[in-house]
Amino acid sequence: MDSLTQFALGAAVSTACLGKTLGPRKAALVGGVLGTLPDLDVFLPFDDPVDSFVFHRGWTHSLIVHALAAPLIGEVLVRLFRALRTQRLWVYATVYLCFATHALIDAITVYGTRILWPLYPDPVGVGSVFIIDPLYTLPLLAAVIWALFKRDWGRGFARGLTAALVVSTAYLGLSVVLQDRMEARARTIFADAGLAPERVFAIAAPFTTLVWKVIGLEDGRYHNLYLSFLDDPDARPRIYTHARGADLARCLDETPAFDKLAWFSRGFYRVEWVDDRIVVSDLRMGLTPGYAFRFAIARETGDGATVAIYPERDLSHRRNADGDVDWLLARLQGRPAVRMAEDLSPDPDGPVRRMC
Repeated sequence: MDSLTQFALGAAVSTACLGKTLGPRKAALVGGVLGTLPDLDVFLPFDDPVDSFVFHRGWTHSLIVHALAAPLIGEVLVRLFRALRTQRLWVYATVYLCFATHALIDAITVYGTRILWPLYPDPVGVGSVFIIDPLYTLPLLAAVIWALFKRDWGRGFARGLTAALVVSTAYLGLSVVLQDRMEARARTIFADAGLAPERVFAIAAPFTTLVWKVIGLEDGRYHNLYLSFLDDPDARPRIYTHARGADLARCLDETPAFDKLAWFSRGFYRVEWVDDRIVVSDLRMGLTPGYAFRFAIARETGDGATVAIYPERDLSHRRNADGDVDWLLARLQGRPAVRMAEDLSPDPDGPVRRMC
């Protein structure tokens, strides 16, 4: 999630645990700092942009590492604040909760988080909320702003803080239920269209859980379907089908950057030629064709062969195509709308450039 949300969650958790002892203001500030610490891994050096992409939210987001770090940082707090010296174990637990809740809400987003590293090295990415979701953040932020203006604990404040934590947590739980419903609905729509994707994955749209992007993955192609909870039950939204570049991916055997991207994306990737370079996109983040994470990892040589290159972020496509804002607003209202950027994409079954 975004840094503001992580600060607000950490502050709310810390205030709930330590607010009576430290006072709401100090507890909120302490928790806000703790809630942002795991994201300091963005300052760690990585070998290349692909490593920076796939290894973010790594060991600093591990619940196991958090359990080891909590007593160390907790002890610093105990020595820093005299009021906490009789509550050492509770302070340790609070630090752990601030760290762990950071990792767990990150895992609810689609990016993925290695919450059980090193026992389970693969990232967990549910995808039921976008990285910025006001409906989740605003209750927590309201409680934290309240805390920052209070020096003493009070019954009314305690009730408000509890309500903020309950409502925000319930919203995350609801998002998982909604995601399951959208995937079930998408399977029905795909089946009615004569399609049988091997995997179906619903991902919350930016800033909302009203609209969902559903990816139906096949070996050689993938299908995008955009569903709204306000859709007419009898409507059948447009299915956009695109080439996935599975044959081209075979040119990348034994290419470390490709192996990392295929692993991290859990197979939801697309491979394509962009000029004389082979670009790999993570299908889960962003919209066709301007995905948020696109990497050029190989190029064409003069004799027609391909060779691995130092990975580079590919920015040849705009993140938002013309008409996307109007299209999204229409889908938020449940109105049918054609996304022109995908409607004009090449026919996935048409002629393609040579594979290697």
